[in-house]
Amino acid sequence: MATIRKRNNTYQISVSCGYDINGKQIRHTMTYKPDSGMTEKQIEKEVRHQAELFEERCQNGQVLDNNIKFADFAEMWFNDRKNDLRPKTYARYKTLLPRINQAIGHLKLCKIQPLHLRSFYSNLAEGGIRLDTKYRCKINIVEYVKQNNTTMAELSRRCNVPHTTISSMKKGNNVTLSNAEKICSGLNMAFNELFEPTEKASTLSDKTILHHHRLISSILSTAVEWGILFSNPCDRTKPPKVANKEPKYIDDVQASILLDLLSSEHITNRTIVNLLLFTGMRRGEILGLKWSDVDFKNSTLQICRSLQYLPEKGIFEDETKNKTSNRIIKLPQSAISDLKAYRRWQLEQRFSMGDRWNDTKYLFTTDEGSPINPDTISSWFSKFMKTHSDKLPYITLHSLRHTNATLQIAGGVPITTVAKRLGHSNSTTTGRIYAHAIKSADEAATETLENLLTPNIHKMA
Repeated sequence: MATIRKRNNTYQISVSCGYDINGKQIRHTMTYKPDSGMTEKQIEKEVRHQAELFEERCQNGQVLDNNIKFADFAEMWFNDRKNDLRPKTYARYKTLLPRINQAIGHLKLCKIQPLHLRSFYSNLAEGGIRLDTKYRCKINIVEYVKQNNTTMAELSRRCNVPHTTISSMKKGNNVTLSNAEKICSGLNMAFNELFEPTEKASTLSDKTILHHHRLISSILSTAVEWGILFSNPCDRTKPPKVANKEPKYIDDVQASILLDLLSSEHITNRTIVNLLLFTGMRRGEILGLKWSDVDFKNSTLQICRSLQYLPEKGIFEDETKNKTSNRIIKLPQSAISDLKAYRRWQLEQRFSMGDRWNDTKYLFTTDEGSPINPDTISSWFSKFMKTHSDKLPYITLHSLRHTNATLQIAGGVPITTVAKRLGHSNSTTTGRIYAHAIKSADEAATETLENLLTPNIHKMA
């Protein structure tokens, strides 16, 4: 029920709307000033009427809460969206939030302006902003201990960091931002006086900065939907530009060299890379395959799930990236032969393991039958490429997807077919990502036509 208080010649009307995430009561207020010439009875009646209208607007969510801060609303937003967002997306958004809250978390939603956002994006582009940046101690920690007549153990206690951290610094190793800040606090020294980033030029990528913008925009758009804001300041802010980077890939000759080098690798790793080259699947898609997805008779493969990993969740099944990612693709006979050979090996492995075999039904598993952590296969491939750096340029596991697409386009496969096999939502996406390959294929087509037609034109002349 609304509360009415008279203040001089005005009336303050307050309405309670429950409690916020911190248990603090949420109250909305308005001030009503009667028109001059109204009688006391008219004023009393009108004040009650205004109070009823205000209370109704509050209950219907039509009154803006000008006091809620961005950090508090962001927490409400995350709680509301937890079941709607994909686990990986939710986890990625959570990693972005600390930087955002540090910049604008203290601001009331209604006070956030485009200038705040532009300043934040500029700050993100500066060196040393990365959360994974390591810091180098600028002083000799051993000399410091001697000069101050203390010990490493005492230093660890004063700075509230593990003794292993101090020992690591003693050896000249770098420390994290969190530990560097604790050490500065314990020694009562300025951060810049004691530490410096190991890579001063290390910055966030344009794409990561854009992800910050999109998260802020999504949160503030919800504030508009819920009637807390009239408009989203992100709509009046130019998002950070992302430079178009040519995807890394290898050509057909290098792909053949890669396949030859794989011959001495574990059959599971070898088969995974072979299949990635032939299909262009995403990492999660290939590790999410089950034997029931393989049709050996028709040489097809059904892609309908993805295997993901999060530290707090472990390995788990998820949907594919989008609806068009659920697809059936044709496999060449060489890939079918590889899968048959791998299946024989897995059956033999399963027989030898007996009861110790973990029958997960997945196509690719560990030697014990358990699902493979996606990060494990990426880590192995990275080491593999570095080992053979004298024969091949360094590429990541995802580069095999780019290689597959580029080779298809170079081979004259229609862009719509390439998009369908890759699981893109439309061919426009494919054309944008692989514009370089399309241009090269177009130039090759021009040369082919010239070689075919020029002799005939000369004959006619």
